[in-house]
Amino acid sequence: MTVITRFAPSPTGFLHIGGARTALFSWLYARRHGGRFVLRIEDTDLERSTPEAINAILEGMSWLGLDYDDGPFYQTHRFDRYKEVLDQMLADGTAYRCYCSRERLDALRAGQIEAKVKARYDGRCRDLDAPPTGDDVSDQPVIRFRQPREGHTVVHDQVKGNVVFDNHELDDLIIARGDGTPTYNFVVVVDDMDMKVSHVIRGDDHLNNSARQSNILQALGVEPPVYAHVPMILDEEGKKLSKRTGAANVMEFRDAGYLPEAMINYLVRLGWAHGDQEIFSLDEMVELFDVADINHSASSINPSKLDWLNQHYIKTLPVAYVARHLAWHLGAIGLDPAAEGAPDIETLVQAQAERSRTLVEMAQNSRFFYEAPQSYDEKAGRKHLCGAEDTLEALYHALSLVEHWTAESAHQAVLGVAEEHDLKLGKVAQPLRVAVAGGPVSPPIDITLALLGRDATLSRIKSAIAWAKAQVEA
Repeated sequence: MTVITRFAPSPTGFLHIGGARTALFSWLYARRHGGRFVLRIEDTDLERSTPEAINAILEGMSWLGLDYDDGPFYQTHRFDRYKEVLDQMLADGTAYRCYCSRERLDALRAGQIEAKVKARYDGRCRDLDAPPTGDDVSDQPVIRFRQPREGHTVVHDQVKGNVVFDNHELDDLIIARGDGTPTYNFVVVVDDMDMKVSHVIRGDDHLNNSARQSNILQALGVEPPVYAHVPMILDEEGKKLSKRTGAANVMEFRDAGYLPEAMINYLVRLGWAHGDQEIFSLDEMVELFDVADINHSASSINPSKLDWLNQHYIKTLPVAYVARHLAWHLGAIGLDPAAEGAPDIETLVQAQAERSRTLVEMAQNSRFFYEAPQSYDEKAGRKHLCGAEDTLEALYHALSLVEHWTAESAHQAVLGVAEEHDLKLGKVAQPLRVAVAGGPVSPPIDITLALLGRDATLSRIKSAIAWAKAQVEA
């Protein structure tokens, strides 16, 4: 049997973290078993589905690297097929037309609630030979599935185990509305049948649907897929996710400076484990992922874990790859990584990797490499620049004599000034750092100077001297 999994989002919003995890688990399972991964857009909710949401889903999948073998398929393009199956079920007697008016159904439900019994359709139209007459009859009948009333439906779930549903408790659900449009539980069944989906991995909020969908498939003579219903993701406090606590567009994680590799590694550990291992390459995930290892309880997000993973990948992925992603973030804050005089971006990544949890942080902390400081950190300026004018003058002179500008030659020049003035290296390097970076933090001073280049370094030292003298005069 060929393993075929699917990811079937509704385009009523962006691709959020829960949907991305479902897509990842389905993708990994298909890849591990040499199967196929299908992307299906469940856009039958015509009022809420939007092209923007579809694009957001496709963009999120692309950024995460979750390529699909088939699709995207759109349910709105398959209405003729759904009608064909509906007609077949009506002819076979596995479905029937229900003529009950909305008023009758509302009154039925109100009475059941008042009697404190489970609200469900009473089957009035289930065995009719002809359409009924009366004030409580609709001229736009819906189509209902003829749910088995005896026995039980057992869903063999790979996460939950065997889940037993009493068929008497299952309703004759509507599978087509009065205007002829099919409903969610019906189109999902037809799609899974036509696309030969073998395994359905999805959130456990769909568990109750699985019994109804299994019964419809069996009525169509098709073996149901293997189900795996994954527990939900909670926030740090154990509550349902909100946008504030993690139910955000996956692309917002990109905008916040996370690498797709970190995001994938983070997502796979939200509900799945392989021993105590925390860091997985994509190849390892494909090799090791097994639905049987999915946790039975809900997982909670951990932002600090994502930061830790992201810094790991910043430090360990190929420098050129990280640099390409950093370039996008530099552009996002108005800096041109290819501008004349700009530092070598790969060297910049190497210099900043140890002190950057995100690429946004790296880009912001690297601004001074592209733009001269417009001001100095107030505390650092007064502490390290004021009174250091002679040291800065000596540094300017020594560095202006360097013929071949490298980290090593700049280091030797700075070291020479320290020795000449009988100062510790830090007493020389820190005023220099504040002069060129505008604040007390930068990569090692020799690397900082190498990245800045001679002209920018000398110009900034001169500006710092002038600033320090102005503070004395003020």
